[in-house]
Amino acid sequence: MIIYIDENISYHIAHALNALQIPRNSSLSEHIEIKATVDVFGRGAKDEDWLPQAGAEGACVITQDINIHRIRHQRDLCEIHQLGMFFLKPPSKSGFSYWESVMIILKHWPEMEQKALREKRAFFYRVTAKGGKLEQV
Repeated sequence: MIIYIDENISYHIAHALNALQIPRNSSLSEHIEIKATVDVFGRGAKDEDWLPQAGAEGACVITQDINIHRIRHQRDLCEIHQLGMFFLKPPSKSGFSYWESVMIILKHWPEMEQKALREKRAFFYRVTAKGGKLEQV
């Protein structure tokens, strides 16, 4: 299974998470590979183009673009293509800094991993800096 890190989060985080996940995969029934959308689909790829492709792969997505679940046709794309979506909701419009992104993803990684592996898709969760658990949207 693939978890994509959207381009509004550093691709370096995707690479680091993938390296950290490799030893963990030996204890999972299904391996998880973390990829950056910019590496696979290119920088600036339109959501309408890459979301269906990610869905065809059975992937999940981590993004700061919380509007995907608010814009009807994009939400419909996620539902039709059965994507699992994790929305990082930053405390300000400028988004999370690099290190804030690292810390929030690592804090919630065990729960995101379990949802990605076990939960029926499509699903939508919000991840906040203050929240202790993922919030279903």
